[in-house]
Amino acid sequence: MPAPSPEPAAPPVRPTVTAIHVAPASRLPMRGVTSVRAEAGKGLVGDRYHGTGHRHVTFVSQTGLDEAARELGAPVAPAGTRRNVTISHGDVPDAPGARIVIGDVELEVVRRAAPCKLLDDSVGPGARIALVRRAGSVFRVLTSGTIAVGDPVDLDPDRVPEAR
Repeated sequence: MPAPSPEPAAPPVRPTVTAIHVAPASRLPMRGVTSVRAEAGKGLVGDRYHGTGHRHVTFVSQTGLDEAARELGAPVAPAGTRRNVTISHGDVPDAPGARIVIGDVELEVVRRAAPCKLLDDSVGPGARIALVRRAGSVFRVLTSGTIAVGDPVDLDPDRVPEAR
């Protein structure tokens, strides 16, 4: 009797936006919001980087924050990283030119984000080192729209879906 065929693998769970933070100016505290307007070519309305060059929005993954927390022996809260958007899991793309999509908003990687010098003060001693290679990426906003907590994030919008 032939062995039963294996069940098809479940599609991967798409990450979601779990936190959004903005600050009106550099060095001011980050403020959590449930949604934010992203403007093409400008960034997040109400954030310190809105309208500045190409550094429109920063992303980090909870996966990286959890790894850093294990290394530090203390939790790393999304607001403490000074990143704008936290996603539930997965690797935030860091290759310049790579794109992600959240609803109607398309974003393009500018560069990998360096851990902020303020992290050792806001998160705790050693946080800056623990977040090296886990600090996320800097994106430019290509299309306008709203980003909200709970929105699904397509980390690979250029992939071809598998035939079923």
